[in-house]
Amino acid sequence: MNDAIKSAAQPQDPAGESKPAEATGPQHCGLVAIVGKPNVGKSTLLNALVGQKISITSRKAQTTRHRITGMRTIGATQFVFVDTPGFQTLHGNALNKSLNKTVQGAVGDVDLILFVVEAGSFTPADERVLKLLGKGIPTILLANKLDSVGRRADVAPWLQQMQAKHEFAEFVPMSAKNAKDVERLFGICEKYLPEQPWFYDEDELTDRSEKFLASELVREKLFRLTGDELPYTSTVVIDKFEEEAPQKKGHKRLLRIAATIVVERDSHKAMVIGDKGERIKRIGMETRVELEKLADAKVFLELWVKVRSGWADDEARVRSFGYE
Repeated sequence: MNDAIKSAAQPQDPAGESKPAEATGPQHCGLVAIVGKPNVGKSTLLNALVGQKISITSRKAQTTRHRITGMRTIGATQFVFVDTPGFQTLHGNALNKSLNKTVQGAVGDVDLILFVVEAGSFTPADERVLKLLGKGIPTILLANKLDSVGRRADVAPWLQQMQAKHEFAEFVPMSAKNAKDVERLFGICEKYLPEQPWFYDEDELTDRSEKFLASELVREKLFRLTGDELPYTSTVVIDKFEEEAPQKKGHKRLLRIAATIVVERDSHKAMVIGDKGERIKRIGMETRVELEKLADAKVFLELWVKVRSGWADDEARVRSFGYE
């Protein structure tokens, strides 16, 4: 199995039209960091740019916990997008320190930064993220969720206020859920990427493995199905990930996965399991269905729940669960 997840079809543009398989002219390639406070739509934007889901989303803050790289090759240009965790300011535990370290590391070695905020809004949390950004790297202010703004005319004076806060290269009001806005963003980003060979094969979508994607999908369903009841410190550890060849010609390959959901209290464990085990069954079912579609495989998934009190404050345990 390849470590990277690849596109199963010819590259598509955001509007759904096929792109030529072979590029002409000199190749351009560069790293584009997507940064911002929690819950401004960074993962939704990354998925839209790549054209397939590679980063999980939920209403719960702190959903993204890893640096996730997504690639999109259009014509002669390869865009390498880096999705980062939202910068954490509420708690100073070992987990959040790890997440913030990931953000700070991502913004220092890229060709372009997309600073994502909600259109018409700029909070103290946004300000703290902005202070992380140096002046040596071109930064685009991406005013996301434009579709939720009642009066578009109100955005213009807000943009004027934002000009005084940082020397932004450009201002891009948009919605990550609008295909035309996403398509326009490619053209804006392209001119900041240097002329150099591509970093990845044309059909690669992410440098993250299917094993990583499986753990993230379990965590996404966990957060979505428990709402705000379950603390964000809950995590998922993959105990087994095995691939078997198709048993018959024409059948899909088989993935056997066992995962443990780690929570901090017995009450959280009961919450995840649910009445007569119904909630954990649904978490497993929804994860399996989506993973089968993304991995183009038959999936057998086992889920367990364990209590590890205080793990988010334990640096050694945070690292053992896969955080830097």
